[in-house]
Amino acid sequence: MRIDKFLKVSRILKRRTVAQEAASAGKISVNGKVVKPSYRLKEGDVVELDYLSGAVKFRVLALKETVKKDEAASLYEVIAE
Repeated sequence: MRIDKFLKVSRILKRRTVAQEAASAGKISVNGKVVKPSYRLKEGDVVELDYLSGAVKFRVLALKETVKKDEAASLYEVIAE
């Protein structure tokens, strides 16, 4: 699954276009490497997302095309904020 789609499906970011813009600006890294919006994410990858107010680091636990709002948090586990 693409990183931009995962961020939207998991509800870490509200819209896919926001995820694409963040990746294009170099604010998303996977396993320590800055990635583009089309990067193929795998289970177990560690993603770091830089916000204006700080950063969040999480591990991908599952990849699903669609998920209900209540189950979105089960796709990842936060490592550090």
